[in-house]
Amino acid sequence: MSEEIFDVVNEHDEVIGQNTRREVHARGLWHRAVHVLVFNSRGEVFLQKRSMKKDIAAGKWDSSASGHLDSGEDYDACAVREVREEIGLQLAQTPKRLFKVDARKETGWEFCWIYRCESEGPFVLHPDEIETGGWFKPDAVTQWVSKQPQDFASCFVLIWKLYLTTHGTR
Repeated sequence: MSEEIFDVVNEHDEVIGQNTRREVHARGLWHRAVHVLVFNSRGEVFLQKRSMKKDIAAGKWDSSASGHLDSGEDYDACAVREVREEIGLQLAQTPKRLFKVDARKETGWEFCWIYRCESEGPFVLHPDEIETGGWFKPDAVTQWVSKQPQDFASCFVLIWKLYLTTHGTR
């Protein structure tokens, strides 16, 4: 299988070139990703525990679905693709955009759009991507992140804090 190619971007999130996943990560180049938070009708959020096969944040808890944009792909298309590939959720429309996070150490130098959608599941978890997953009450996630941030991907810790600041627990 050929290695993934990512768009490399500048400080304004403008494409300035392309490079392989390995090089982008090894050199800390700015690139793009999405995170999707899936909530059910009870207000619980679905979180995934990343597979131990992952090259970054293996075994850490993370957003419902997340991933890099392929070269030439836009954020919205990536959000739809990632929820389908990672948790088997087929969306009829783009999830709701919540906010954007600028590239920084906690995001792995990724500019990230954060999305939200609703679904009751059940989900089909991609075994190479996800070890397990579960529904959690937002207050429980907040307490868990506060007490044991090491259990989570660093980007998720940042995203959850920003989500609470902008959207509360709804």
